[in-house]
Amino acid sequence: MKFICLGYIAENRLTSMSESERNAMMDACFAYDELLRENGQFVAGEALQGPRGAVTLRWADGHVMVTDGPYAETKEQLGGILVLEARDLNHAVELMSRHPGVKAGPFEIRPAADLSELIRTSKERRSHPAGE
Repeated sequence: MKFICLGYIAENRLTSMSESERNAMMDACFAYDELLRENGQFVAGEALQGPRGAVTLRWADGHVMVTDGPYAETKEQLGGILVLEARDLNHAVELMSRHPGVKAGPFEIRPAADLSELIRTSKERRSHPAGE
């Protein structure tokens, strides 16, 4: 079962660390990610750039509106995502509890939604539009 793990971090957390502290934390995180890969539990993951380069899309008044930055102001920002393969939520919690990144900020873990049936039925509807 796939789980999406969202890692949050205070905006100045990394810049307030010494270079050796930052390197040690990153090395520990990457080493644990490698262990998860070796065990077939790391499906994908990406770090995110800071929110200053982000845009938010929103549907309003019949069109898409684009605004600069994240949707909400928070003390912690989304720092990255990790797609994890685990038996169940308890297993995902167990695996991510050992991730060194949890020391830098919280992780939110959510089961990934299986959209395969919705995609299949949508494709079927689209291939046979009403009235044909």
